[in-house]
Amino acid sequence: MNMTWLLAKRQLHSYFATPIAYVFIFIFLVLAGVFTFYLGNFYERGQADLSAFFNFHPWLYLFFLPAIAMGLWAPERQLGTIELLMTLPIGVRNAVLGKFFAAWLFAGLALLLSFPIWLTVNYLGEPDQGVIIAGYFGSWLMAGSFLAIGSCMSATTKNQIVAFIFTVVVCFVFMVSGVPMVLDAFAWAPSWVTDFVAGLSFLTRFDAIARGVLDVRDIIYFIAMMVFWLFLTEVVITRNKAS
Repeated sequence: MNMTWLLAKRQLHSYFATPIAYVFIFIFLVLAGVFTFYLGNFYERGQADLSAFFNFHPWLYLFFLPAIAMGLWAPERQLGTIELLMTLPIGVRNAVLGKFFAAWLFAGLALLLSFPIWLTVNYLGEPDQGVIIAGYFGSWLMAGSFLAIGSCMSATTKNQIVAFIFTVVVCFVFMVSGVPMVLDAFAWAPSWVTDFVAGLSFLTRFDAIARGVLDVRDIIYFIAMMVFWLFLTEVVITRNKAS
């Protein structure tokens, strides 16, 4: 685990070695504010909560997090530095976890910097702090799932743009799997199939947590998604290494 955290620190430091990280965080915060106060009608709703803020997180993550994840492995494969990385005294699993944790911590930092919105809602009213904390926690868990998928997609190609597109498509499928239009396509299937497809939806799982309902099944779902896609990332990298 020491090697995992050393690699995570190295990866996290590389984000801030260029202005790209600062630009990313700035744009994320600006768009989060625009969506909350304008599209989400934060003031007009007259309610002291952050539902208008959290409702747009899945859609923000759909494009921002693949932009982070696409650079996890694709550049390493393109430049051939992945072979050099694998010669270091670290295992493939440590490398996968190190890069993922760095991206996840970066996403968490961007999320924490949205605290002025939390200050605003506390100034205007007396919100339920437990619900807000649950919303932030659920948002960070969902971000981890997006990044785990992006890590796997990045490991499958040498092209960052292709990795970005693959990640957006896969994440979008998981997002809308609980939408009635999608479920109607499985009307022919047994009810357990429909329930299974609906249960894969990021939107459904996150919406419950954002409302303050911390169901263990929703938490396990996001953790399982991260574990599954990071395992696939390890498998892909190991196969590429062997070839």
